Amino acid sequence: MEGSAETSGPDLLLVGLDGCCHPILEAQLDTGTTPTIDRLVRTGPDGPLESQIPPWTASAWPSLYTGTNPGKHGVFDFLTFDGYDWDVVNATHVRTRPVWELLSEHGHTSVVVNVPVTHPARPFDGALIPGLTAPEDPHCHPDGLLADVEEAIGPYHIYPQSWDDVDGIAAYERTIRRRGGAFRYLLDRFDPAFAFVQFQLTDSVFHERPDDEDAVAAVYRAVDRELERTLDEYTPEAVLLVSDHGMGPVRDVEVRVNDILRTRGVLETRQGGEGMPTWSRAFENDFLEGEDAGEHDPGPLERAVELAARVGITTQRVAGALDRVGLAEPIGRHVPGDLVRAGSEQVDFPNSIAYVRSKSELGVRLNVEGREPNGRVPPDDYERVRAEVVDVLDGLTTPTGDDVFERVGPREDFFAGPHVENGPDVVTVPRDFDTAIVARVAGEPYGEPIEPWNHERTGIVSATGDAFASGSIPDAHLFDVAPTICALFGVPIDETMDGAPLPIVDETETATYPAYDPGPTTRTDDRAVEDRLSDLGYL
Repeated sequence: MEGSAETSGPDLLLVGLDGCCHPILEAQLDTGTTPTIDRLVRTGPDGPLESQIPPWTASAWPSLYTGTNPGKHGVFDFLTFDGYDWDVVNATHVRTRPVWELLSEHGHTSVVVNVPVTHPARPFDGALIPGLTAPEDPHCHPDGLLADVEEAIGPYHIYPQSWDDVDGIAAYERTIRRRGGAFRYLLDRFDPAFAFVQFQLTDSVFHERPDDEDAVAAVYRAVDRELERTLDEYTPEAVLLVSDHGMGPVRDVEVRVNDILRTRGVLETRQGGEGMPTWSRAFENDFLEGEDAGEHDPGPLERAVELAARVGITTQRVAGALDRVGLAEPIGRHVPGDLVRAGSEQVDFPNSIAYVRSKSELGVRLNVEGREPNGRVPPDDYERVRAEVVDVLDGLTTPTGDDVFERVGPREDFFAGPHVENGPDVVTVPRDFDTAIVARVAGEPYGEPIEPWNHERTGIVSATGDAFASGSIPDAHLFDVAPTICALFGVPIDETMDGAPLPIVDETETATYPAYDPGPTTRTDDRAVEDRLSDLGYL
């Protein structure tokens, strides 16, 4: 696709709204909060965009921007595991080619801002400021870019900088405003053919401020304003609005799979902060917070709480009692995090057969001999044990008699590619995502959900501009976005992509490209990133 004399700006503007879906968007449209988005949605073809399993940010955005499933690109979750230890995923864990690198190979310049799991930035023709899972002050492309951006627009942050609830919404608005400013600065500087900006806070607000309609409206209003300013200054030939998944209320129970596995005799627990190796770095933020949350030297009070935990007085039980009398939050703000770890009942990974490591990978992992450091499942028993776990979970019903899961099966039924073994051994798909799957041990298999909002499978896709054919967008899938971008630019589609161009663009050929080599994986190992993910409920 060639730019024309009448257009000034990118040939394609791709706008990512994390967690956006039609029910949420319609609520904003009805109140007049998002006139710019409203105009885009109503102008051209629009429809639902089916996400993948798991429909979570860290895996879904790589699927969108590579056009491949997690079995090919290798990212199944916010976390990557090494034995019983873990780290937050980053761009080096994405093992298939991002679409902007493919465009670069065909002579097209791109600007990419705030897209999750893109740090550290790789070289290509254009510019990239990474998004979620990157540390603050991240490595950008080209080198020195962030300093130039901040000189032009002022301080730039990936994550909102707020210090109290009063400042929270203002921090969201500042972050979004600077996101838009940085994006427009890069449009001016690089004059890209392809421009991609993502707004994460349309998702985060539901995790951090659930049921706060004013906060949701403020976020969407701020995003709409930045989009309006961008479209006022530039005239892209085409605009594609997409989301990685939907968002909705949890209408049923919280399902504590690890508690269920414990009742079946395949999971062990312990107290004292050692049951989840370094996992406890993040756990301290799940319920209680304190200024000593980073310290790990046990004090007298911590040892007392650990002793109490050994006789059954755990922080989970204390948390439940405090919550019932309305004191959990005020007390939690003044309790050191080490006390939480000391009194928490935790999964004993080395001594368990099966366990949930992370709720957002939607699956169960087996502790296999020769694969995990203290494996308990002999390789010859792997299929038998896995089938038993599938049978247990597939037959679960909620206390009211509804199925817990829509589907349970081995990972090979859900993923394909050279990195399938990075995923959980058993995949669980919640029924309509009305139940919330958690990894924590709480003592009971079901309970009231701590988080009232959850990700859902269906997001949105909306196309505006003469480059798109009129009509509807039926049966669109997350994997179709990258092939659609290729088709729009007349670039041969990588044959490894799992999607196909949407029917609103002309078909184009496929091609075999050289094997993608992103280099060795590197660690994220950044406490600020872990804390941010914990604040959002992902850890």
